[in-house]
This record gives sequence, C-alpha cells and structure tokens, in this order.
Amino acid sequence: MSARIGVAVMAALLALYIVLVGQRAWLLILSGDGVGIAMGVALIVLPLIAAWALGRELWFGVRAQQVGRRLEAEGGVPQDDVAVRPSGRVMRADGDAVFPVYRADAEAHPDDWRVWYRLALAYNAAGDRRRAREAVRTAIRLERTDRPA
Repeated sequence: MSARIGVAVMAALLALYIVLVGQRAWLLILSGDGVGIAMGVALIVLPLIAAWALGRELWFGVRAQQVGRRLEAEGGVPQDDVAVRPSGRVMRADGDAVFPVYRADAEAHPDDWRVWYRLALAYNAAGDRRRAREAVRTAIRLERTDRPA
C-alpha cells in the first residue's frame, strides 16, 4: 500500500510540475521576444515528455499488477523458503540462491509469460531492478497473446 501512496505523491508532484512549467511557457510565448518564444516552446515540449513518461510508467504498473494477479489466481506465484527483512524484502543472499532455478526455467520455456514473471520476481529478490523490469515487460507482452478470448 505504501508503494501506491508513493506513486500517487510522485504523480501529483509531476502534475504540479507540468502545470507550473506550462504556465511559465505560456508567459514566455506571450512575451513577444524571439528568445522568450523559443524558450516557451521548449518548455511546452518538456511537460509533454514528462506527461508521456508518467502515463507510460503508470500503465506499466497497472499491467504488471494485472499479470501478477492472474498468476496468483492460477496458483503460480513461487513459494520459496527464503529469509526476509522486517520490511518484507527478501534477503539478497537467499534471492541469489534461488535465482538460477528461475533463469533456467525461462531459458527452457521462453514463450511462457508465467516463467518470465517468476524470473522477474527472482531478479527483484536478487536486487537487479533493471532486469526485473525487462522480465516483467516480456511477461506482459507474452501474457497479452495468451489471454483467454
């Protein structure tokens, strides 16, 4: 739940940033000065990029959660016996120990979204966030083709 609150706060701050920068951009465009107009146009582009990035990340989070819920409903969430910190995060050494099993499973079944989602959980437990996100993206892409009609 705290992750959702963090996402909501960051989204609200980014929205505030977009509004404030957009206001400054509009004032610069209205200045009539050539340099001011050019800066105003540039400041319009930046909030558009920020809004696109925010939307993309929020959609990624929604899709990742949907895929995770589907895997959980199917009973496919791994139940490894690993030690966790009081925060609930897996101890890195335990995450590293179970990781090879999931990597081998992904190599053996590259078209199964369930395997990729479990690999993402293993990457996350091992502390490799970048690869975890890549694996989740692969799971989302594969799950989209595997959805019941």
